[in-house]
Amino acid sequence: MSPRSHPEGSTPAPAIAMTYEPVIGLEIHAELKTRTKMFCGSLNDPNETRPNVNVCPVCMGHPGTLPVINRSAVEKVIRVGLSLSGAIAPHTHFERKNYFYPDLPKGYQISQYARPLSSGGWLEVTNAAGETTRIRIRRVHLEEDTGRSIHDPKTKTTLLDFNRAGIPLMELVTEPDLTDAGEARLAAEELQRIFQYVGASDANMEKGEMRIEANVSVRPAGSADLGTKVELKNINSFRFVEDAIRFEIERQSGLLERGEKIAQETRGWDAQKGATVPQRLKEESHDYRYFPEPDLPPLRVEAALIDELRASLPELPAAKLKRFRGEYGIDAKLALMLVRDRRLAAFFEAAASELQRWLKDTGGDARDPKPLQLAANYLTTDIANLLAKAGVPITESRLTPENFAELITYLSEGKISSRAAKEV
Repeated sequence: MSPRSHPEGSTPAPAIAMTYEPVIGLEIHAELKTRTKMFCGSLNDPNETRPNVNVCPVCMGHPGTLPVINRSAVEKVIRVGLSLSGAIAPHTHFERKNYFYPDLPKGYQISQYARPLSSGGWLEVTNAAGETTRIRIRRVHLEEDTGRSIHDPKTKTTLLDFNRAGIPLMELVTEPDLTDAGEARLAAEELQRIFQYVGASDANMEKGEMRIEANVSVRPAGSADLGTKVELKNINSFRFVEDAIRFEIERQSGLLERGEKIAQETRGWDAQKGATVPQRLKEESHDYRYFPEPDLPPLRVEAALIDELRASLPELPAAKLKRFRGEYGIDAKLALMLVRDRRLAAFFEAAASELQRWLKDTGGDARDPKPLQLAANYLTTDIANLLAKAGVPITESRLTPENFAELITYLSEGKISSRAAKEV
C-alpha cells in the first residue's frame, strides 16, 4: 500500500503487503436544482437557514395528502442518464422504501427500486499518468431526501429541520469497477462536473448537495469472488472519500491477514481520528419492504422527450477538456483546472476568442498557444485565488473577458511586466 499521512494523535492503519486487492463501487446522492420539492409545492431552497420554513402537509407526511411528481426533477435525471450513455426507461414507477428514522416524516421514503429512470452507461476517468478507466454505471434513479437531525452534545438533545425533507434527490450507483482510492476520487469529481454541466445539480459538497458513499471489499489477489462489502456512508469531501477508502482497504486486509472475519456493516469516516468507525449493520433490500407507491401513477417517458433532452445536452467536461487541449494548445493540467468550473471555462473561451482575433489583426499566428497558455495560467492561479477570497464566481466579478484579454496582450507585447499584471 502507498504511505499516507495521518492527523496528529491518530493511529495509522497497519501497512499490509499487497496480497489482497480492493473492489470499490460508488453511490452518489445529489440534490437536484429545482424550484420546488419532489412531490409538493414547497420551495427547494438550499440557502434557507431558518429551520422548518419550507414545509407543507405533503412533505411533512400528514394523513390524507397526495404527492404530485415534479416533472423538472424527472427531466434532470434523464439528462444525467443520457450524458452517461444510459438507457432511459420508457415506463417506470415509484415505490415506498420503508424504514423509521426521526427525520423521515412519513415513516417511508418515496424512491425507485425495480425500474430506475436510467440503467447502464459508463463514465471514463483519466489519471495523472494518462491511463483511462471505464466505470460502468448500474443505475440512476430518483427519490426524495430526508430532513436533517441536528444533535447538540451539550444538552444531549436532537432537533429536527424538515426544510430538506422531500427535496428531489438523484442517486447514481456504479458497478464495482474501481480498484484504487485515488481512482474513486477522480470518478466522484468527474460525476460532480457532469451534474453541474447538464444543470441537474449545483452539487456543492459543503452545503450537502452532493454526498458520496463507497462500497469497499477486498479479496485475494487474482480471485474472481467478491469479499464482504462494507459501506462508507455520507462522505462530504473528495479528500475524505480517498482517505476513507484507503483506510478501509488497509483495515479489511489486516483483518483477513490475522484470520478474522469482516462484518457487513455501515461505517462512517472520522476525520479527526483518520479512521472509519462502525455505525450499524448493513441492511439488505428486503429489509426495506419495497412496494409500488399507491398514491402515484406509473410514469411513461415519451421518446420525443428523450430526443429533446438529448439534443439539449451541452458539451460535456471530458469532450471540453479534449477540445481545449487540441484547439487552444494548453497543457492538460491547466485545461483540467479550467474545465472543473464551467463558468471559468466559458470565460476562458470568450477571452481566447479575443486573443486569437488580436493575433490575427497584428499579423501573428492565430494558432499560437503562448498567449492562450498565459491566459489559462493567470485564470487558474491569481484570478482563481482572488475569486476564492471574495467568495464569488467569475460571472459575478467586475472582470470581463475583453478586459482580461487586453491585459494578456499587454503582457505578450512586453508593455507591462508580470508584476504589474498581478497588481492590476
